[in-house]
Amino acid sequence: MAKRRTSLIRPSRRAFMGSMGASLSLFGGLGGLSRYAMASNLATAPDQHFIFCYFSGGWDLLLGLDPKDPGIFTPDRNGDTFIEPAYDLLTDVSQFPINSAVPGMDFGPYFGGLVDWAPRMAVVRGMSMDTLTHEAGRRRFLTGKPPAGLQARGSAGTAVLAGCLGFDSPVANLSARVESYNVDQPLYASALQVNSIEDLLAVLSPGEAALSADVSDRVAALLDEFAACETTAASPLLANGLSQRLAAAGLVDQGLDALFDFASSDADMVSLRDRYGFASNALSSNEALAAMAATAITSGITRVASFRAATNLDTHDNWATDHGPALQSGFDLVATLAADLDSRPYKNTSGTWLDHTTIVGFSEFSRTPLLNTRGGRDHALMNACFLLGGGIRGGTVIGASSDVGMSPQAVNLATGLVDPGGTILKPEHIWRTLLHSIGVEDDVNDLRAEMIPALLA
Repeated sequence: MAKRRTSLIRPSRRAFMGSMGASLSLFGGLGGLSRYAMASNLATAPDQHFIFCYFSGGWDLLLGLDPKDPGIFTPDRNGDTFIEPAYDLLTDVSQFPINSAVPGMDFGPYFGGLVDWAPRMAVVRGMSMDTLTHEAGRRRFLTGKPPAGLQARGSAGTAVLAGCLGFDSPVANLSARVESYNVDQPLYASALQVNSIEDLLAVLSPGEAALSADVSDRVAALLDEFAACETTAASPLLANGLSQRLAAAGLVDQGLDALFDFASSDADMVSLRDRYGFASNALSSNEALAAMAATAITSGITRVASFRAATNLDTHDNWATDHGPALQSGFDLVATLAADLDSRPYKNTSGTWLDHTTIVGFSEFSRTPLLNTRGGRDHALMNACFLLGGGIRGGTVIGASSDVGMSPQAVNLATGLVDPGGTILKPEHIWRTLLHSIGVEDDVNDLRAEMIPALLA
């Protein structure tokens, strides 16, 4: 790496954390922090981390999380079942469905290497999304609340988790090509949003402008004096800007950019690129973003990370050739991420980072179980998701889609089994469960849904 420049403002670690406290107080954050601390009993909360993997475009459940037996759902029954697996149209797969090591836990033909993690995975099937619009579905899952039109309502679940866990993290919430929203959480819980490794390096690295230490200290003193004046104290906008200055400079001062120099010829960086399968000039690829999430989590930089795992899933045509490979690339990438975390010892303990990290895979909705006239699949209301790693009851299937149109079925939350008198699962049930996994039992973000006991270890 090039020689580090002197940052424009060089606050101490104490100043950096103090600035974060100032930011919190401006937006009700300190009161909010106390509220979340009491709700989650943070003093005894598990040392847990979260990675959210977004499959962009709407995934086909028949090819992945929720296969159907082609021997039962035959073409001559399409008019009765409204389910058309169409596995016979696929030319590049040899097995469908894929049988895992867990009896009764099968997957579609493009589940790839993620099938090996079935014993440590839970799959939630038969979810309802209440929308057929990409933006609304994505925001519906991210917040656990139906949007107002296309506008997200409330904070993203990642911000709520970061608000509970990330007060002492350099970046509590890191998001790569995944939306995030913060309307009522502490300021530090807002996601640092990037599109590539270069974006992250731009935030963490000193700028091109360099001042001597003496000049930098004098500028800092002047700004500190400005921050202490009554006019500034009376203006949340000015005070927030000054605190953000200290927070940003504090990140630069820690030298975290070296951890993400993925283009380097250093042996560790070469090994990382080889593991995730990306070139030194492909720093905006899904693979690079996954490596970024793993690095940020295992380096102690963040407690909550999100990244885009798969793209090009919106296959209204060319389904047979295009959807499966794009879907499998995402599943294989998550499998690589899980293997990476599981290979790293956790803080000198007998466990691994995967034991202390919950991976969640999601999409905005699924695709219709019947092919359309163009040989593709359109948008469908039902959905599914998977959870893997720490805190999750592995080898578990929660819920099921029906045998007519794959519609959601009510579920007994305690057992995870289909129950006509039970509950139709929605994203808010997932978020309540994740919050329960770290000790937050109150409905702190007004999801108005119960948690799923059958999901947790």
